[in-house]
Amino acid sequence: MTSLFLQITTTPADTTSMLMDGAETAENSVSLMDLAMAGGWAMIPLLLLSLAAVYIFFERYLTLKKASKNPDGFSDRIKSMVLAGDINGARMLCAQTNTPVARMLGKGISRIGNPLKNIETSIENVGKIEISKLERNLASLATIAGAAPMLGFLGTVTGMIQAFIAIAQAEGTISPQLLSAGIYQAMVTTATGLIIGLPAYVGYNYLVSKIDNIVHGMEYTSIEFIDLLQEPQL
Repeated sequence: MTSLFLQITTTPADTTSMLMDGAETAENSVSLMDLAMAGGWAMIPLLLLSLAAVYIFFERYLTLKKASKNPDGFSDRIKSMVLAGDINGARMLCAQTNTPVARMLGKGISRIGNPLKNIETSIENVGKIEISKLERNLASLATIAGAAPMLGFLGTVTGMIQAFIAIAQAEGTISPQLLSAGIYQAMVTTATGLIIGLPAYVGYNYLVSKIDNIVHGMEYTSIEFIDLLQEPQL
């Protein structure tokens, strides 16, 4: 009976102690903003790189999505117009269609009457220009994918240097709090650099694969057009 009474009387104190421990844990928790501030100077260029990577990816994604779409039956309409001798109609249709394939075919149609080799060369030149437009800023995205982890690693090195300087300047017992700033910076910048670099690398490869698909379509369409010009009807 006495032991039961002691258990009952000590329960509120234990509960209060648990609540106080929970409060101390909540106070000691570090927010995301605190971690970012602890990263030091390296977090500023890392933030700029992340913004640039997001902008480049979505800008290129929308551009490639638009470039990969041709109106339904576009190639068939061009073929029928050219076979029917409606060169002006085919040229106008290409001018009204804002895609790389349409611009390539429009240049080839404008050269009809010249030697076939000249037509093929003009189409290839336009194709190179269009591919250059599709690949715009991709090199910057690849640079961000490689530079962000390296910049994070640089922040790690500087943070560890600060930690060792604190150790060298400390007298007597070295407290963990003395080293926390340098260690925070070392860990936070490395993690941030990887968080930026890995998605940028994946996004770069994704965009490259989409460009390859568009280029294959351009090559296939240009070959079909050259074959069309060699048909006996022309």
